[in-house]
Formats: sequence, structure tokens, C-alpha cells
Amino acid sequence: MGGGQGTRLFPLTKDRAKPAVPLAGKYRLVDIPISNCINSGLRRIYVLTQFNSASLHGHISRTYKFDQFTSGFVEILAAQQTLTNTSWYEGTADAVRKNLIHFLNHDFDYLLILSGDQLYRMNYRRLVRQHVESGADITVSTIPVGPAEAQSFGIMQIAEDRRINRFEEKPKDAAVLDALKLPREWLNKMGIRNGGELFLASMGIYVFNRNLIERLLDNPLSDFGKHIIPHAIKTHRVFSYIFQGYWEDIGTIRSFFEANLDLVSELPRFNFFDMSAPIFSRPRFLPGSKINGAQIDHAVISDGCILNRANIKNSIVGLRTIVGEGTELNRVVTLGSDYYESDESVRMHEQEGKPRVGIGGRCRIENAIIDKNARIGNDVTISPAGKPASVDHELYYIRDGVVIIPKNGIIPHGTVI
Repeated sequence: MGGGQGTRLFPLTKDRAKPAVPLAGKYRLVDIPISNCINSGLRRIYVLTQFNSASLHGHISRTYKFDQFTSGFVEILAAQQTLTNTSWYEGTADAVRKNLIHFLNHDFDYLLILSGDQLYRMNYRRLVRQHVESGADITVSTIPVGPAEAQSFGIMQIAEDRRINRFEEKPKDAAVLDALKLPREWLNKMGIRNGGELFLASMGIYVFNRNLIERLLDNPLSDFGKHIIPHAIKTHRVFSYIFQGYWEDIGTIRSFFEANLDLVSELPRFNFFDMSAPIFSRPRFLPGSKINGAQIDHAVISDGCILNRANIKNSIVGLRTIVGEGTELNRVVTLGSDYYESDESVRMHEQEGKPRVGIGGRCRIENAIIDKNARIGNDVTISPAGKPASVDHELYYIRDGVVIIPKNGIIPHGTVI
């Protein structure tokens, strides 16, 4: 599922769909669920998109090409108006409903529905195996969370056999939360490692039986989490699959920022170096990065970068990033560039008083996201310190206390933010 407008990730979603947002220097968010599918042996994949989907379409078409003698594919299904339906996708369930004809043309027993904007590694075969063994009509993947987090998710109450008997969306009432709490004596039996007060939060990952999905969608209900699943709990066998690995819903600027910065720690919670289940992305055939006297501490440096005597720590440096001499980056996520600027282009922009693509010399940047193709001049200072948590400026944005320089943004020489 390609998601909606992604307003909480704005301005990163100003010109792209949520799943197309760059991640960890060289990936896109959509690479995570697609890679999980490939690693699980599931190779018939549809991506349902609606908003700002050109970048996502381009990435998928250039990345995922299966052998012509196999039945595997990754195919885009964009929202479209037809003679019989003039509306766009109105929710997750509505998106599947409007594309059922594509799914039902295939021979399958189970339909797996995933979100395109989450960071996690899961073997979906285990999820499907439990679904089959439990005799479930629907299985919802859930993750144990604490009381504070529970108020931000849809929370499931289960019986001892893991059958779901109650669903509450973002419960705030203390009595309701207490009723939804997992009994402590069940934790060991269910293999849940961390103790304390725990609740089962929906991950937005579902398995449906083929013979049920048509009937469940034969109505105007538009969303799986808000409508379809709560109704189905009363009439069908709906079970919980309990997942305990790292999982992050990249729904806000702060969660995106912190998830990226966690990757530079010595033992990150998500391991891109795990080659037993690799994360795939578009091959770009870029040269190795050049480090010209730069000092680097706890950073991820992507392909094709040129770093000139800069001081870079606790940062992600995206593809083709150029950093000038004397610049300091601390807690910065740069999304890189789509191209290398020609000498002619650099001279032309200099004549116009504009910096080249990349980050100039003698800059001081902290707690910031630098989107693609941004031009940051020399002697620039960027920091959210002392500013409101949310700001809209012609040159930049601040969201959740993080400064964002938008895609193709220009920060003139000597600017102080």
C-alpha cells in the first residue's frame, strides 16, 4: 500500500509518495517490504499508489526486474478514473477493492497486505504458516508495545489461542487500557521476551483467505484498520501473529530522522549488513566515495560522495553528496543528489550568485535533513536551536524540531538559519 498524502512527512512528501522517500543514504522506504517479500519467496507483488507517484514508479521500474521465465513481478497499480468509477482511493480497503480484478486473475490461496512506509525485517512465510495452522480467516501482525505507545496504535485483545476478540483504536482511557493489557502469565507461553505491561499493537500487516476477501469488500467500508478488521472480528476467525523484531512506522519527520540516525550507531536496531535477508535497491554503478582529509565519526557514507576536509559525525551522507572544506555536520541526514553537476552548470550558477549542488565550505549544520539536489552555499549555519517546533519559511521548514531543506532548495552563501 503506497499510503495517502503523507502530510506528517511533509516536506519530504511534497514531490514524492511516502514509499519513495529515501532511506539510509541509498534506499527508498518501499525497498523494505519488497525485499521482505523477495526474501520470503513471495514474488507476485503489486504496489498500490495514488499521490505524487512518479518518483516511486521510476524507482520500481528501474529496480525490480525478475527473470522472464519466472512468474515473479513487481507491478504498479496507480489510482485511476474509469467509466464506472470516477473516485480515487478512499482508504486501504477501497484501494484493494478497486484492484480486485487484478488480484483474482492470479491463482492464489492467501492475500498478504503490507504498508509501504515501515522499517523492519520479517519472514512472511512464518506469518502465513501460522495463518494456515490456526485455521484463521484473517491474521493481523501485531507487535508488543508499552502503555505510552499503546495510545498511538490500534490495540488488539486476544484469547489464549491468539484469536482476536476486541479492537480499540488509539485507546486513551485508563480502564480500557487495563482491559486490553496482555496477562503477564501468557508472556512466556507466547514467547514474548520483554516483560512489564504490554499491549498488542496492529502493524497494518494482514493475511486474508482468497475466498473471504471479496465478501469482506462487498460494502462501502474504506479502511482495513478502522472498518474491515473491527467488523470481521465479530463474524470471522481473526488471529494475531506476534512479531518481536525491530519495527518502526516511518510516519513523522521525527520518526524518520531518528530511524536514520540510529543506523549510524555501532549496534543499530535495524541491520542493513544482514546478508541472510538483504535489502535490495536500484543498482546505480557509482564510484566509491572519496575522503579528502575529512574526519568521520559514526556516519554512513553512501556511494559516489566527495568529502573535503569536513568534520562529519552522527550523520547519514546520501548518494553523490559533495561536502566542502571546513564544514561540520552533526546529526544530519542528507538524502544526496540525483546527478553530478557539470562544470558548465556550476559556472552558470556561480554567475547567478547560486551555490553548486551539495554543501559548501565552512558550514555548521546540526539536527537537519537535507533533501535531494539541495544547494547549500559557503559559510551557512543551520540549526533548529531556539526556534519553534514547526516553521514554514521560503527557504526551509522545521518539523518536530528538525530543520528540513527541501528538494532542489537553495540556501545562499552566508545564510544563518
